[in-house]
Amino acid sequence: MAEAVIVSIAGEIVANLLPQSLEEVGKLWGVEHELEMLKDTVSTLRAVLDHAEEQYYQSLQIRVWVEKLKDAFYDVQDVLEELSIEVMQRELRGHNEMINKIRTFFSGSNQLAFKWRMCSKVRAVRERIETIKADKGFHLDERLVDLRSERERRKRAETHSFIRKGDIAGRDYDKKVVMEFLLDTDMKEHVSILPIVGIGGLGKTALAQFVFNDEIIYKHFDLKMWVCVSDDFDLKKIVKNIIACAKGAEPTKVAMERLQSELRAEIDGKRYLLVLDDLWDVEQETWLSLKILLAGGARGSKILITTRLAFVAEITSTTLPHLLKGLSKSASLHLLMQMACPKEEEIHEPDKLSIAKEIVRKCSGVPLVVRTVGSMLFFKKSKHEWSQFKDNELPNVSQKEDRIISVLRLSYDHLPSHLKQCFAFCSLFPKDYEIKKQTLINLWVAEGFIQPSNKRQHLEDIAQGYFMDLLWRNFFQNFQKDPFTNEETCKMHDLMHDLACIVAGTECRAAWDGTKSILERTHHISYDLTSNLMAKLPISCLKASSLRTFLSTPCKLEQREPISEADLRQLIQSFKRLRILDLHATIFKKVPRSICKLKHLTYLDLSYNNALKRLPNSITRLQNLQTLNLYGCSALEELPRDIRKLISLRNLDIDYCNSLSYLPHGLEQLSYLYRLTRFILPKDKALSKNYCRLRELNGLNNIQGSLSIENLGQVTNAVAESNAANLIGKHFLESLALKWGNFDIDDVSIGDRDEALLNGLRLHSNLKGLMINGYNGESFPRWMMDSLVFSLPNLVEVHLHQCGRCKHLPPLGQLPHLKTFEIWEVPELEYIQLDHSSTLATSFPSLLKLRISGCENLKAMPLTPHLEDLILTKTNPALINQIFGLNKLKSLVISKMKFLEYLPEECLKSLTSLEILSMSECPQLASLSLGMRHLSNLMDLSFWDCEELDLSKDESGHVLDFQGLNSLRSVEIFHLPKLASLPQWLLQVSNLERLGIIYCFNLKALPEQIEALQLLQRLVITRCRSLTSLPEGMRRLALLNHLRIADCPNLEERCKKDIGEDWHKIAHISHITHKYRYYDDLVSQNLHE
Repeated sequence: MAEAVIVSIAGEIVANLLPQSLEEVGKLWGVEHELEMLKDTVSTLRAVLDHAEEQYYQSLQIRVWVEKLKDAFYDVQDVLEELSIEVMQRELRGHNEMINKIRTFFSGSNQLAFKWRMCSKVRAVRERIETIKADKGFHLDERLVDLRSERERRKRAETHSFIRKGDIAGRDYDKKVVMEFLLDTDMKEHVSILPIVGIGGLGKTALAQFVFNDEIIYKHFDLKMWVCVSDDFDLKKIVKNIIACAKGAEPTKVAMERLQSELRAEIDGKRYLLVLDDLWDVEQETWLSLKILLAGGARGSKILITTRLAFVAEITSTTLPHLLKGLSKSASLHLLMQMACPKEEEIHEPDKLSIAKEIVRKCSGVPLVVRTVGSMLFFKKSKHEWSQFKDNELPNVSQKEDRIISVLRLSYDHLPSHLKQCFAFCSLFPKDYEIKKQTLINLWVAEGFIQPSNKRQHLEDIAQGYFMDLLWRNFFQNFQKDPFTNEETCKMHDLMHDLACIVAGTECRAAWDGTKSILERTHHISYDLTSNLMAKLPISCLKASSLRTFLSTPCKLEQREPISEADLRQLIQSFKRLRILDLHATIFKKVPRSICKLKHLTYLDLSYNNALKRLPNSITRLQNLQTLNLYGCSALEELPRDIRKLISLRNLDIDYCNSLSYLPHGLEQLSYLYRLTRFILPKDKALSKNYCRLRELNGLNNIQGSLSIENLGQVTNAVAESNAANLIGKHFLESLALKWGNFDIDDVSIGDRDEALLNGLRLHSNLKGLMINGYNGESFPRWMMDSLVFSLPNLVEVHLHQCGRCKHLPPLGQLPHLKTFEIWEVPELEYIQLDHSSTLATSFPSLLKLRISGCENLKAMPLTPHLEDLILTKTNPALINQIFGLNKLKSLVISKMKFLEYLPEECLKSLTSLEILSMSECPQLASLSLGMRHLSNLMDLSFWDCEELDLSKDESGHVLDFQGLNSLRSVEIFHLPKLASLPQWLLQVSNLERLGIIYCFNLKALPEQIEALQLLQRLVITRCRSLTSLPEGMRRLALLNHLRIADCPNLEERCKKDIGEDWHKIAHISHITHKYRYYDDLVSQNLHE
């Protein structure tokens, strides 16, 4: 990493010593001549650094020289930053400069002393570099290459969205073998185990991921869990991770005995799939202990293991391990050409194909190597360049990991310097760590790794390009975007992580890895400590006084013991040159006032600390601070009053700071802010003069991502404030929430004020997501009503919440890209306005998800043929009659419809794609419809709290008896007082796997015909107190493996093990419980996730 670092720092030093900066800083402190000489020295050295970077690993002499130069460059950076910080502080002192001059002159650090000290420092670092330059006893070529043009040369010919090609290419046979194993129900063992064995880079994890996410597998198993084990086979840790996967939440218990009970409760009786990814050193005794704990699953449960080690497969397998081999030559060739050729026609060029076949032969069928080599060839356009690469650069790669590393190293050597240091920095994260893209970008920016080619470029946009470049070149993998939060994450392949650690050398060290010592010249460390912070750091760490990064990398955000303020003070005292201080998921009550001594600090992460109530105002003396992350600090009550002094701040994250009720004055001065998650106006109007006002958004036009503006209802001067906010100037903003906070207010003057306010809040046309919450106007402003398609053409999501007086909506149907539309608690709304040329049938051309709640006067809703999800809650029941022709609808949820009596058959007939149907809290719903028989793709069906519903009759009172629900897998019946017996149609659902009957106190018996449900695996009967016995047909439900009978006193007595009168009917069932667990009784998982 050192060779990349010096190239980067040299460029930064020269950039900071351009004539304008020299004049401003030099004359101010009397060091202009020294800085000019320093610039000349560094510029001269910069000319040979490209050659030094190439020769770094070939010559020990060059390596030693570069290391010395790197340390000196770091010192130059520190000195220049000190000068820059002093300039910023002078600017902030502003009007009281004379008073401050007098005050500082008589202090121990007056201006004359500072000038003398800084002049000495600049001279010392310059002379040190001159000495190192003179000690160069070898020749290096001068290469005056413009770094910007070099970067442009190496860029891809065209930008495009990232698409991972061939993650699972050429593995059809392997997929078939693993799928057959997973779906095989005729196994001797209750829980069967298949290890997938192969060297790193062959695609074991990719294969496991492919089958894990397969739709057939999804339907086959009750429960799926994925746990990455990696190097540390810690039984307790693995059990905790399995429980977390099963429940979707971290286990609260700590003792192993409690964890065992919790694990059994989650998996017993369920047919589960567990993937244990990346097993290494496993002791047989420990494995047997885990295997015993996992034995409670239903017959047909499977465990997939991925490992590089044959002896691990031998210990763990219950069947022959699947040995993953290299790709075939044809599959390798296809994958290589996909990665190497940007255009389709290039894939078939005979000359390149001929060379590619020879290259593929050297890759030995290792997919990771093929992809990596392919991404390198992407930048080589001619046949000659491909041939040169084949003959001179690519070694033969046998299927040995050290040889694979050498190929990956070749890929690293081809990176430009700015990408090398970004990649090596990632060695700080543990293996298999889920890296958040935005966090990584903020870290790179804070470290100074980002090199803008002009002042108009946003650093974060450049860093985004760096990230995508490394991702495209396969240095990152498993790139995902959370569909709910839009958060993007990635991981590093184990071999890539090994490479990052190799190239980082002593520059980066993980304090959580006890095998590595922290050297004096180490500049970046990461840790995962739970308490007693300073005591648990390696002693060697304290020697690294030049430390720049202190990064928290906990694998789980679990509850930790608080650390003391004394620990934090010692940390600050020990590492005064820190740029990055990451203490996320670390609990402490106070930040020491001495935090201001970290004057170089650019990144401070205090997120997920629920004990922190306020920050010291001294933190605002950190003029270099770029990122302040307070996400999830739920107890935080206020931000520092002088926050305006953080003039370098770019990223302020205060999401989920639920106790924060206002922001201080001065945010308008933070002109570099590109990310501000919330803008909180004071709830109390009396405080509006003392705290942040809406107009302070005026100049914050670099804000990107999402922004929530809260308590708009407290704005008094609506017209002036809204116009001054200049929201139309926020052209980088993607999503905006406007929250008034005025609920249930029936005041015409307030409605007029809200209309005037929204009228002034004109939005930029780039906006993709809009939420309006608590708005009290009757209508929307003219700029929305008359020309929405021109003012906001890119909207993808619109949410209108609690607009109590609103009667007219903008013509949202015009929006060509709108996919999600949600109206919640808009009780006065009768019609959704259309423009003159549209009808409900032709509007909303892209709408996929529609949710209408609390709109009881609405007479028509926008239904389009593309609609996939429809939720109707507390609305006009007449809307149900409009549900027809929706042949792509997958999910229909109907809830709290007071006057709904039945579902018309005509509405259901066209819902041929419907997979989920849920009906709840409809007090007058009395019957089902024969239209149910048309729901041929229905998989999950649930009825909740419908007091008059009789499942056995149609709307005419006739007995419902139909077939056709061949896809139905799960039925849940909750609190239906009219249910006296199971309906005939339900007993004809031959593929039913899960049935839940909960709180049906008039159910007196289950029919003998229940034996017709031959695929039933899970039966839950809870709080059905009139049910006194089970039918004999229960004995013939051979696949039933989970039975829960809870809070049914008479039935529980008859089902007592060995002695109950009904025990013989259920003795064959592997898992029987009488404990009432609400969430476990929700058998229709799709409906309640």
